[in-house]
Amino acid sequence: MKVYKRVLLKLSGEALSGDKKSGFDEETCRKVAEQIKKVVDNKTDVAIVIGGGNFWRGRTSENIDRTKADQIGMLATVMNCIYMSEILRSIGISTEIMTPFACGSFTTLFSKDRVMEAFSESKVVFFAGGTGHPYFSTDTATVLRAIEIEADVILAAKAIDGVYSADPKVDPNAVKYDTLSFDRIVDEKLGVIDLAASVLCMENKMPMLIFGLGEEESIIKAVNGTSNGTVITTA
Repeated sequence: MKVYKRVLLKLSGEALSGDKKSGFDEETCRKVAEQIKKVVDNKTDVAIVIGGGNFWRGRTSENIDRTKADQIGMLATVMNCIYMSEILRSIGISTEIMTPFACGSFTTLFSKDRVMEAFSESKVVFFAGGTGHPYFSTDTATVLRAIEIEADVILAAKAIDGVYSADPKVDPNAVKYDTLSFDRIVDEKLGVIDLAASVLCMENKMPMLIFGLGEEESIIKAVNGTSNGTVITTA
């Protein structure tokens, strides 16, 4: 049974690169696109934010001004959204890419009215370019857009299948959380998502599901409420 009517799907840039760790892996992207098509065909509104980590991580650069580094990262997210948009189009899904700044003819400027119109036409909407400002991560942009479009939930697809008490690749005794609260993330600075995004979710009662993208039909299960990921609650 479908649980969510409108979702914001957050994909990491690395998720698009598959085993390559950088750039794009077309097979991986196509598998993601095919799941999204099934979700849209089932009448769920889908918006997508994609990180830029498969091309650029501005915060790891020590030799470039932070503002400029973040601007490069914003453009990396635009490239990712254009690529993923075309993969979706190739399998019959209409799309629209929106940015918070003018980007030639590649994208349109974000507005909630445009998003609602696109949803009414069964389009998948991509939110590229982050918030348009430096010092804000794609986590923050994801939460901001989810609140603005009144999404039911944020679905965050990761390389790992949820949130653990420690890195399960390092600590064999790491325990996976089925549920976790934003209060705890903020109080204990757990680093699941950045603090600004966590506070935004908490204050605006926006739940989040963190799940492993690599699981079979993981996106479909997340939308249907049958994922075995970690649910992050607002209370």
